[in-house]
Amino acid sequence: ELLSPALKRQDTRMRAALTIQKRVAIALWKLATPDSYRSVANQFGVGKSTVGVAVMQVAHAIVDLLLSKVVTLGDVQVIIDGFSAMGFPNCGGAIDGTHIPILGPAHQGSQYINRKDYFSMVLQALVDHKGRFTNINVGWPGKVHDARVFRNSGLFRRLQEGIFFPDRKITVGDVEMPVVILGDPAYPLMPWLMKPYTGALDTEKELFNYRLSKCRMVVECAFGRLKGRWRSLLTRSDLSQTNIPIVIAVCCVLHNLCESKGETFMVGWEVEANRLAADYAQPDTRAIRRSQRDALRIREALKARFQSEQGNQ
Repeated sequence: ELLSPALKRQDTRMRAALTIQKRVAIALWKLATPDSYRSVANQFGVGKSTVGVAVMQVAHAIVDLLLSKVVTLGDVQVIIDGFSAMGFPNCGGAIDGTHIPILGPAHQGSQYINRKDYFSMVLQALVDHKGRFTNINVGWPGKVHDARVFRNSGLFRRLQEGIFFPDRKITVGDVEMPVVILGDPAYPLMPWLMKPYTGALDTEKELFNYRLSKCRMVVECAFGRLKGRWRSLLTRSDLSQTNIPIVIAVCCVLHNLCESKGETFMVGWEVEANRLAADYAQPDTRAIRRSQRDALRIREALKARFQSEQGNQ
């Protein structure tokens, strides 16, 4: 129903216009399975090229009509309360990147070869406490480090300018802390981005890392569910370089719709997803060591607070 205005306009371009329902069904089938265009065409009794056209028509309609409505921050206080209940205060999201395998592009191919030696495109995502995407950035070649993707994203700029989240500071010890996001060691430590301690760890640092990683797991789980439902993301996409980012974004929109409607996630899907994913292991990202003095003070204050809470239990 949401897509019909956009898809109706395209009827004139399709010779024998397929119904909107059938076009949406073809697109969903193609995205949800690792099937080839030919096998999807046979499934629906249409030509192979019709599948290609239908998938991209539906994908463009979803990006135009739903992306900005569905992949959005929502109620920040609810997110902060959600992460707080998991053990991390004043947290507005968890960030990570994941590699989507692609066929080697004709030009600049080497740019797309990642550290595990296959061609890929990077999806960077920020998720809320429930694993719904609140911000995505897609399209960077697989060779590019997560931190560079991040620094060049609109999300980084808006966090840096303090305009992504509402201004809700809390005091930890004697330090003011803004709403933060959580990342792995590949990300820069910033006053608004907390990441784990690396190197030699004492019990206080281990406790801090434990709390942080417990909350950061939601983004890894979100990627697992995204790829488990939309298994076309697990095999090398046969789409063109310009269409792949659109389709990845579409799968993120569909993920949020499924998650917010409480759509069941079948156990068997994860087994199948893991089997497909085994061919394309995720590259390890190198840790970044640059950090700001304010960020270090906030992290130290949180470490002390977690330690004292531990003592009070």
